[in-house]
Amino acid sequence: MTSNLLSIAASGARAAEIALDLTGQNISNASTDGYVRRTANTVEVASASSWSTANDVSLSGVTVSGIVRNADSFLQSEARRTASDTAQATSTVSGLTDVETAVENSGVFTAIGTFTNSLTTLAQNPTDSSARATVIQAASTMTSAFQIAAQGLSATQTGLQGEVTNGVSQINTLGTQLAAINTQLSATSGASSINSDVTTSDRASLMDKRDSLLDQISQYANIATTIQADGSANVNIGGVSGPPLVTGTSTNTLTTTTNSDGTESLAVGNAAVTLGGGSIAGNQAALTKLNQIGTNLDSLASSIATTVNTQQASGSDLTGTTGAALFSGTTAATLTMTTSNGSAIATAAGGSAAKSADTTNLTALTSALTTLDPAGTMNAILTDISGSVSSATTTQTTLQTLSSAAASSLSAQAGVDLNTEAVNLVKYQQAFQASAKVMQTASDIFTSMLNLH
Repeated sequence: MTSNLLSIAASGARAAEIALDLTGQNISNASTDGYVRRTANTVEVASASSWSTANDVSLSGVTVSGIVRNADSFLQSEARRTASDTAQATSTVSGLTDVETAVENSGVFTAIGTFTNSLTTLAQNPTDSSARATVIQAASTMTSAFQIAAQGLSATQTGLQGEVTNGVSQINTLGTQLAAINTQLSATSGASSINSDVTTSDRASLMDKRDSLLDQISQYANIATTIQADGSANVNIGGVSGPPLVTGTSTNTLTTTTNSDGTESLAVGNAAVTLGGGSIAGNQAALTKLNQIGTNLDSLASSIATTVNTQQASGSDLTGTTGAALFSGTTAATLTMTTSNGSAIATAAGGSAAKSADTTNLTALTSALTTLDPAGTMNAILTDISGSVSSATTTQTTLQTLSSAAASSLSAQAGVDLNTEAVNLVKYQQAFQASAKVMQTASDIFTSMLNLH
């Protein structure tokens, strides 16, 4: 009996020692990102009794069957999904804000208004060289503003494309690292079952790294994960229906292609990838909007040039010559002035004599521009991008709230609470001391029995 008492007490001391070690790990890693709280899983040890029949059971103490990671797979998936959605919204807002800044800071809207106003002023004295020079200067300023807007959009596009390329590179690197972790998990799986939270301390650390890598990948793209029986993770990029990125210990490469319109397309091998979350998806959305805004801006620049040049050809300039084109170029980036001479403005009707004060053609030009309404079109472009930024910002705020709530729920379940760990330190220390006391008592009993002889 005494020997059994000693072994029972010894098993209790060993279990308490392991629990104390785990508590110490929890406390030391309380601020470590991705660390999941551990506890010791203890089970009662029973063996066949040597004092009675073969079917009798003798209780022989306690043993630690493994380490429990206090991580709920549903909470982890929800936190990962909402974080991915938030990352998409954040990158969308950032990209759209850059697009808005590029267009607004160019001053196109103001320059269009100044140009049309200068034509109205010229109508009051069509032969005045100063008024004509003012029109040429206003037109030149307008073309410069369009060019600045185009340059700003081009720089923003290059930056967003670089973000996509960097994100793809990061995903491939993280995928390779995950495959390496999968290899280690497979090698250390032994007889443990993935359907159980019970594992070893080394495997618990590997699972922490696995989950951390999954979290990092989901920051760039939404993913669907499947945990295998050996603890390894399979990853499909773009959701459940997306192509596999990581399968066990093997990986596939994610690639990006720049389309003719400046947007970016993703693929794994020959399989196209459509993302529904992550920063890359946000960058793609911003590129799509940038392309639309750029196309609208080009159309406006071209229509202004076409309207003015067409009307120029219908009138006579100050020298009595048929009006020549004032603008060249068909896009915002290529729109330029063809002359700096104010006399080239065809204000008079076709066939008029030199220095004619007739304003027939100028009136027709003003009317054509009024019908075109370039200022209204430019205002619509600005309103469009501003509305997109506002909508994306609202979405971002909502998703951040949801992500924070999911992260808090996960932290409450899987994170380390120092108050709880402090209580556990006392509890397991007392358990260890109690087991030591039992061993001392068993030793005293054994000594007393020997002294009887």
